[in-house]
Amino acid sequence: MHKIAKLLIATLIISNGINAQKINQDRKKIGATRVESPPKIDGVLDDTAWNNLPVAKDFIMMRPDNGKAEVETHKTEVKIVYDDAAIYISALMHKPNGEKVPAEFTNRDNFGNSDFFMAMINPNDDGQNPTMFIVTASGVQIDSKVSNGRNEDYNWSAVWESAVKINDTNWIAEIKIPYRALRFTNEPIQSWGMNFHREVRNLNARYTWNHIDNQQGSWTQYDGLIKDFKNIKPPTRLNFYPYASATTKTFEGNTDFDWSVGMDVKYGITENFTLDATLVPDFSQVGFDDVQLNLGPFEQQFSEQRQFFTEGTELFTKGRLFYSRRIGGRPIDQFSSERNLIDEKKFTNGKKVNEKITDNPDVKMLNAIKISGRTKKGLGIGFFNAVTDKTEATITRTEKNIVTSNENGTIKTDTVSTISTYKSTTNPLANYNILVLDQQFNQNSAITLINTNVTRDGRYRDANATGLLWHVEDKGSNYNVDGSFKMTSISNDPNNPNTGYAFDTSIGKHSGKWQGEIGYKFDTKDYNINDLGIQNRNNTQEIYGFASYRILKPSKDFNFYNIRFMYNARFLHESGTYTGNWIGLNAFFETKKRFAFWNNINGNIGEQFDYFETREGSLAGVYFVRNPRIAINHGGSTDFRKKFAVDYGFFLNKFINEKKFVYGFRFSPRYRFSNKLSFIYNFRYRKNEADRGFVTKITNNDITGNPTLAPLLNDRIFGQRDRTTYENTISGKYSFSTTSSLSLSFRHNWQKAQYEDQYYSLQSNGYLLSNTYKSNHDINFNSWNLDINYLWQFAPGSQLIAFYRNSIFDRNNNTNQNFTNNLDNLLNQPHKHTFSVRLVYFIDYNNFKNIF
Repeated sequence: MHKIAKLLIATLIISNGINAQKINQDRKKIGATRVESPPKIDGVLDDTAWNNLPVAKDFIMMRPDNGKAEVETHKTEVKIVYDDAAIYISALMHKPNGEKVPAEFTNRDNFGNSDFFMAMINPNDDGQNPTMFIVTASGVQIDSKVSNGRNEDYNWSAVWESAVKINDTNWIAEIKIPYRALRFTNEPIQSWGMNFHREVRNLNARYTWNHIDNQQGSWTQYDGLIKDFKNIKPPTRLNFYPYASATTKTFEGNTDFDWSVGMDVKYGITENFTLDATLVPDFSQVGFDDVQLNLGPFEQQFSEQRQFFTEGTELFTKGRLFYSRRIGGRPIDQFSSERNLIDEKKFTNGKKVNEKITDNPDVKMLNAIKISGRTKKGLGIGFFNAVTDKTEATITRTEKNIVTSNENGTIKTDTVSTISTYKSTTNPLANYNILVLDQQFNQNSAITLINTNVTRDGRYRDANATGLLWHVEDKGSNYNVDGSFKMTSISNDPNNPNTGYAFDTSIGKHSGKWQGEIGYKFDTKDYNINDLGIQNRNNTQEIYGFASYRILKPSKDFNFYNIRFMYNARFLHESGTYTGNWIGLNAFFETKKRFAFWNNINGNIGEQFDYFETREGSLAGVYFVRNPRIAINHGGSTDFRKKFAVDYGFFLNKFINEKKFVYGFRFSPRYRFSNKLSFIYNFRYRKNEADRGFVTKITNNDITGNPTLAPLLNDRIFGQRDRTTYENTISGKYSFSTTSSLSLSFRHNWQKAQYEDQYYSLQSNGYLLSNTYKSNHDINFNSWNLDINYLWQFAPGSQLIAFYRNSIFDRNNNTNQNFTNNLDNLLNQPHKHTFSVRLVYFIDYNNFKNIF
């Protein structure tokens, strides 16, 4: 720890001395004007409040031709006023007479094919954490919180007002942002960082009021300054979101009905810190997961779709110690005394025992809170807490006993089955905590301390993880040093008795045309964050880096291109044993006509040593040798401004000195029938020929049931299989207005794995040797989901949502069927129908108080 502290201090000193020239020296400035009578938000600038004001004008192109002045035909003029309740912004955006403004209707927080105006507001003027308020030419609202100058959180939503109007020679956006939507200090005179963006789709251009230099730094460091906000006070930030929902689920003739009432609360504890709480949470309408057939050694990672865990979590995700899907949802099996019980067969004292999970309910989250904010001096503080209820699975146990009897000299043999059930805990009562301290400085750097903790009731394991993170740039934002030191500790688990450690550091250049990075990282054999995070491997170390070249201004044929070379070399940490490498060359291009395409070539040099395929971990010393390979990828995307556009891609992956060959393609056309109606179709095909992977390990239990397996005792069985994937998805939406829409989301994923008759045993040298093992491990996998969603925002912040889902899941070993037959069989399987209605109403304490 002393060495790491010294390294960090040296990094701070060196990086701040590299370039003493601070960026954005010539920022634009205008004064803020207080008004007694605020303007009406209607898209018409005839209010007296807009008269005789300073104007933010002379916009400059951000992309593609960075630094170029705005064209005469598309001038932009922005004005700002404020009162005791809100700030008001008007944008007059000129255009040639009769030019059509792209204005596609979308759901909130979706851009679509639309021009838009954005106000980026940073009351702390720290260059890293602005809030974006965007209104499109169709009137759709989009808002986002930005953190650390890079991460845009469009899941964050505030309640504010806007209106647009498209005229012959211009279009107008008018915005009211209540102070409850912002975090600022209580000072008599304030100056806020602000920048304004205008997107002009017909010109394929983005303009900003204050110039953003794309050669160095982050775009959030280039705000202008709005001076002299006087005598404004942060309001009481207390908002309530009470909800009521009702859900019916029908499956195999049984219908279940459930209803729920609860509330989300947002409360401004101080001027800069907010408490978010969900009481009796309801997640009945979250989107479906893209479930895949997983034949690998690691769990499939799913994206988070529950709003409480996606909004305002930028502090908690630092260091990658938090995987929110650990809280609630499907239980993980590490706490069950009977793991992987589906169709598990055992042989005990001559009895044949079959155990099967017959009921495995989701883990119920009881409540959750989070507190987050940042002081004027850049200290971010976050606290998260959630509690989940005890959850148990029901397991049906079938024992088959062989009974013999002698009747009149005749020996009879009968099989007698005994059926019983028992409960097994899949998730004990658990408490999850996260604490974060994040100090930002120099408008581009930060040091973070984060701790995560899981405490479980009873004899089950508890876990703790702590991380020290750093991202330090020089004042000119040319060079950076990134890194982290983490440690984990697990109690009540004999398999993880020791403290584990992980370390990662890199140095890089991220400004200008040439960029690059070189780094080193390791994690020890006991490092384990899986109780609240997600981690596939430990006991690893890696040297990595990249070098890239990009253009900063358009060339003759291209708006932009970037070419990047990447590499890594991997080793086990405990022994230092070499395990493999990876190199790749990637090139991305965008033409003047908005056609984007990319090419990639990558591969592994020499044999690769996989210590994780057998599911035993690297400490077992067992590895599987994979041959070198070379892969090529190509993809493209046509101009989305047009009614018809296409995404496509294909790849080839050839392994040297073996039959294994992987290839596939993706084709995704989209069509916009009007500004209100559009559809996107996507088809994906993938083929893995002669893929070899782990199947099972022969144990004494297997031999009891099948004595012919005795010669293979303790062998790790591998199989060679052909894997095929077909995936069809359709998404569509019809917008009745900017506040009412009907959407469709469909996905059918069909995968099958067909094994050859010949199986193999893994040898001590990592190679495979054919054996006598015989069994059917073929898998035919289908996942089908169809969602229809109606959304109506009947008042600011208030919604009515009606939701329907049709889902089918099937897994069998019938792999000898074509697409049509498989689909027919799938549709004959039991369907699960879910229908849900949810009402959410927004209550602002300040408005409610004024009633009385």
